[in-house]
Amino acid sequence: MTPTTITARHSAGYSGLVLLAAAAAWAWVALRWGDMGSRTMAGQLPAFVGTWTIMMAAMMLPATAPVASLYARTAPVHQAPRMIAFTAGYVLVWAAAGLPAYALAVGAAHVATAHPTAGTVAAAAVFAVNGVYQLTALKDFCLTKCRSPIGLLLRYASYRGPSRHLRAGAHHGAFCLGCCWSLMLLLTAFGVMNLWAMVGLAALVTAEKRLPRGRLVARVVGLASLALAIAVFWVPLLAPGLTGSGMTEMGLRHP
Repeated sequence: MTPTTITARHSAGYSGLVLLAAAAAWAWVALRWGDMGSRTMAGQLPAFVGTWTIMMAAMMLPATAPVASLYARTAPVHQAPRMIAFTAGYVLVWAAAGLPAYALAVGAAHVATAHPTAGTVAAAAVFAVNGVYQLTALKDFCLTKCRSPIGLLLRYASYRGPSRHLRAGAHHGAFCLGCCWSLMLLLTAFGVMNLWAMVGLAALVTAEKRLPRGRLVARVVGLASLALAIAVFWVPLLAPGLTGSGMTEMGLRHP
């Protein structure tokens, strides 16, 4: 057995651990899907953020597993703790994003119940914001950092202190958030706890980051989102989370 073979097996093993965590998160979401709109969670920020964090772990970790594995292998020892801390820091960034997501979910619930026309206009705005952002230089910059993180890993080598691995994961998570925030914004249109929307968006995120033509995927998604911004005026069902045509989300809508 050659050193290259051993390294490859370790890489696959570390990636597998992250993917296992993602699979566990997906299993939790699938099993609890029918309960995630329970009114017992209505208005409870901690419950929302907890569910949001598990959702983001399910959606984002598959695309991040190779980076976490590569970070673990930048040191000869204590690789598993490095990877765990890095992944935890990454997830914490997305957990923090649950705070504005909660505000948007509450706002979407009020818009959807206030007036159908207002919901349709809001949905068009959400689609347009994502469409425009997908085509910006900032999106491309953040996506580049996610697709080719070698420069970031070299920077992380200078981190010191017991929290350095957590900081490295949070730093990478910030670039990931910068890359994908507008895609997550689409959840307000499709439904914050819409399982099928989660699956579709997770596939898009992974395609952008991992496929050779990931940048092209991002641009196509942007153009498609701009098309949806127009189409939603004729087909409100494209945005069930904002037009009032979808299921109650997280118990945030009230009769």
